[in-house]
Amino acid sequence: MRIIPFIAFRYLFSKKKKNIINIISIISTIGISIGTMALIIVLSVFNGFDGLIKNLYSSFDPDLKILPVKGKTFIPDSSFLKIKNDARIISFAQVVEDNALVKNGNRQKPAVIKGVDNEFVKHSGIDSMIVDGQFIIKHKQQDYAVMGYSFGMQLGVGLNFINPIKIYAPKRKLKGYNITKNPFNIKHIYPTGFFMIQQDFDSQYMMVPIDFARKLFDYKDEISHIEIRAKKGTDIEKLKTDIHTIIGDKFNIQNRYEQHQLLYKMMKTEKLAIFFILVFILIIASFNIIGSLSMLIIDKKHDISILKSMGASEKLIQHIFLFEGWCISIFGGLIGMSLGLLICWSQIKFGLISLASGTDFVTNSYPVIIKLSDIIYSLGAVILIGYIASRFPVRYISSNILKNK
Repeated sequence: MRIIPFIAFRYLFSKKKKNIINIISIISTIGISIGTMALIIVLSVFNGFDGLIKNLYSSFDPDLKILPVKGKTFIPDSSFLKIKNDARIISFAQVVEDNALVKNGNRQKPAVIKGVDNEFVKHSGIDSMIVDGQFIIKHKQQDYAVMGYSFGMQLGVGLNFINPIKIYAPKRKLKGYNITKNPFNIKHIYPTGFFMIQQDFDSQYMMVPIDFARKLFDYKDEISHIEIRAKKGTDIEKLKTDIHTIIGDKFNIQNRYEQHQLLYKMMKTEKLAIFFILVFILIIASFNIIGSLSMLIIDKKHDISILKSMGASEKLIQHIFLFEGWCISIFGGLIGMSLGLLICWSQIKFGLISLASGTDFVTNSYPVIIKLSDIIYSLGAVILIGYIASRFPVRYISSNILKNK
């Protein structure tokens, strides 16, 4: 009915007998606006970091990774050739990955040595994450290494090609203990560059040619896993199912989410927790709506009597005040959403807020990604909270007033 919004808007914007009602209504609107703005901004920043981390990981992680269910290594059989020739796959990289000790002068540190082939080098995209030097692991039959930036700094590694770094790995084929025999394979290699992806990678990974890694770890044809990168637009889950059908249950096939399942679950949980914390703040801010409507209903006792004498039902009168409380919440939500989107757009466009100076990170300002789903959920929460907050004074206070009329 048009009469409900007409009267509700008149009450909302008209001057009240007691100015405190106007003040409380304004405070209610401001509180809802700030809460909604905070929801939009914080969720968008979470989206930004989530997208940034996924982009960084995509330079290191393949679309699919094939690992053996039992043991650390396996030798690919003829069935893998069929997978390699699949038209949806652009890269089929064999990898040898194991732990070793890296020493540079008097400094030493455990590392994850990742031996990669030419397929990995061509399609990984890690060369775009090089912050010093170049991504070169083989040149004219000479082996080189590329390592994480944090790892290199902790070892004091330079790119001067004066002193090579040493890599120690236990010999797998050593039988029995003999003090005269060295139990370690020792390899020397020169670093050519440092990459910066994410702290977990930057602080422990070193990439070398796969042949170098096989010699270091006493492998012949064995590999640790296979990394697959698919063409853009490929249905990864369908490809995963097709590969599983070919190679069977002896292998575990992981997509990007499954490769870092704990991290992605933690990020989603954190975002959900922040959402509920900010919604709780909105609930507290909505208490002002209860106070504002309660005082307005008392202030409009005379108007309620006139409306009732003109034939207005108790339900219609309640809906008028319910709609007014809802309007306070919706107006506050729309203002907060507009301000939040404006701030997010300004951050995306101009990078107004920078990360702390002196930090080694791949972006200088806070990343922001605006998602329609976050806007819908935020406004939905505001509308629901506004409705519940308005329902309480309208249901209990107006009913008592109307009964006494």
